Amino acid sequence: MGQKVNPLGFRIGITEPWRSRWYAPKKDFRRLLLEDQKIRRYIKKEFHSAAVPRIDIERTREAVTVIVYTGRPGVLIGRKGARVDLLRNALEQITGGKVEIRTKEVEKPELSAQLVGESIAEQLEKRASFRRALKKTAQLTMQAGALGVKIKISGRLGGAEMSRVETIAFGSVPLSSLRAEVDYGFAEAKTTYGVIGIKCWVYRGMIAPQEKQKPEAGRTVEVAHGDDA
Repeated sequence: MGQKVNPLGFRIGITEPWRSRWYAPKKDFRRLLLEDQKIRRYIKKEFHSAAVPRIDIERTREAVTVIVYTGRPGVLIGRKGARVDLLRNALEQITGGKVEIRTKEVEKPELSAQLVGESIAEQLEKRASFRRALKKTAQLTMQAGALGVKIKISGRLGGAEMSRVETIAFGSVPLSSLRAEVDYGFAEAKTTYGVIGIKCWVYRGMIAPQEKQKPEAGRTVEVAHGDDA
């Protein structure tokens, strides 16, 4: 079963925390769910260069708290927090209320499956050899401390007439073990030959039964937000 479902969705509520943490009555649920989607799409589009693998959203009656995980906090925050202020204003227009922004730095981007996938997509868009990009990226992930990595790409690889699938794997990736800390990411490379899909699994180790999964390995970067800006 672990091979047929999203590894993160498979572990939600067990070892993985929910990405949206709020409660709403039935009549408001649809609107708030669409708001969450708009927030994530806006941040991923406007701050793509900030290496954002994950966005958590928490809601109270007073405000919406957006927790942004980033591999490059300096790009996201900007000089003296200027970019954060622009982001907050844009999100307040989307939600129509007060928005607080917190940023958390991903200390090892090589262990984030989403960032690994986006790195490969960026290399493919620059016309790099897909075999070289796969092997180099997988080796960097293993050197960063991963116990296993698997990367699968599909599409018109190298401009071939017929699409195909290429897979590379190092170490082990126990998809069916719920206690296994397996990160998953998906990215798309838009090349002149068409879209190439990239799936990435990164196995970081087993979680002890008494432990709860931490939101992400990283440190919090304090930024001005709310009325303190």
